[in-house]
Amino acid sequence: MSEMTVAPAVEVSGLTFSYPAALAGGDDAPVLDGVSLQVPEGAFALLGGGTGSGKTTLLRLLKPEVSPAGERSGSVRLFGRDANALSTAESASLVGYVFQSPDNQIVCDTVWHELAFGLENLGTDEREMRLRIAETCQFLGIEPWFRKHTHELSGGQRQMLALASVLAMRPRLLLLDEPTSQLDPLAEKDFLALLFRINRELGVTVIVATHRPEPMVPYATCAFMLQDGRVSEASLAKVGESPASAAAPTLPVAPALDAKRALSLDDVWFRYSRNDDWVLRGCDLAVRAGEVRALMGGNGSGKSTLLMLAAGVDRPRRGRVSRPLAQAQALLPQSPRALLACETVEEELSEWVPKGKGQAPVETALERLGLADARLRHPYDLSIGQQQLLALEKLLITHPQLLLLDEPTKGLDAKARASVIQRVHEAALGGVTVVVATHDVGFVREACHSVSLLFDGQMVLTSAVDEFLARSWIYGSGR
Repeated sequence: MSEMTVAPAVEVSGLTFSYPAALAGGDDAPVLDGVSLQVPEGAFALLGGGTGSGKTTLLRLLKPEVSPAGERSGSVRLFGRDANALSTAESASLVGYVFQSPDNQIVCDTVWHELAFGLENLGTDEREMRLRIAETCQFLGIEPWFRKHTHELSGGQRQMLALASVLAMRPRLLLLDEPTSQLDPLAEKDFLALLFRINRELGVTVIVATHRPEPMVPYATCAFMLQDGRVSEASLAKVGESPASAAAPTLPVAPALDAKRALSLDDVWFRYSRNDDWVLRGCDLAVRAGEVRALMGGNGSGKSTLLMLAAGVDRPRRGRVSRPLAQAQALLPQSPRALLACETVEEELSEWVPKGKGQAPVETALERLGLADARLRHPYDLSIGQQQLLALEKLLITHPQLLLLDEPTKGLDAKARASVIQRVHEAALGGVTVVVATHDVGFVREACHSVSLLFDGQMVLTSAVDEFLARSWIYGSGR
């Protein structure tokens, strides 16, 4: 008697996709061009490729509710069924999708409500809902912050909550888009270990789109690479090789110790509301004009909060923030969409061009970004990495004197990351002061003069990059 044939978890055949801008005379090449692949049930699959290669597009086409608008052909089958024939309820219970930025996914004000939100929309019985939420919290270890407000959570906790809210619906297939790009090194290891348990212990098929697959290779069973709109199966050994870094200009020498300050915080205390814990408690910081300073520390240590205070978006509860360059500053937040509000890429770059400069800065930026043929595309149709580069270029086009960057290399491949490093170098050569919150040790080594380490709401130390990395156990040069 022959064995029963088991349908793959995912079967993609001849999938071609173009965004509307391409159909309107923009970029002629489709994002996906005849893509075919199979992912076995129970696999832990990696989907690699450069920034803008189509990873997110392919992942979203596997989940009907988040599929992008555009022209498509070919087929997508999930566990033997046509993906487009699934009802909303069937898709929600069959396929879970975790976005790169939890801010694009979390919609409720408390953790428990966020966990219940999807189940409520599916009409899940209350007893069943309570069981699923309880088991999900216990499995992921998030019970201690079950009743917290979502705005109180660190970046790592918010990413874990996004995963938990999807897992509570007990999907058979879990799709994740750059899930560790905003996590510190320790949080990344914890997250991947949990993802491995979900795959092995719960039998959930996992597909992860990532520009940096190396940390995930030990957990993976197969890998695919996207390039020029086409997909190919890749060996895990090849995928696990660290990409060569592109050459970048030499970082200019740090300014002299007696240089004037471009930013300072003196005994700053901050919390978001009266009943919240203190995020910063007696925090001090001094950044010299022309310096490139990295802010490092674990998720939730206060790096993003400090940048918001430096930008004047928030004000300290106690203490003083001195911002002599306030009239010529620019802030890149963690979510680039906060800066992208126009209908096309070209309009985004044109919006903040200084008067009298004309179209030349826009054309230069489009060429630098490699988006000259995609100028008519909506910014939200770009990959997250491309949105990040576009938002940075939009800020630089204003010629700021103080540049505040929050995780500027997240979601970027080696080439795009080198581009960010080059732009930071160019800004520093022009006398711009840069303060950047980041977990990217390589970026710190290549792009920064000094490092300040945040812990427990305070600045533990500030030192030159080489000295810090030589002494650090977690972030050290061995990483």
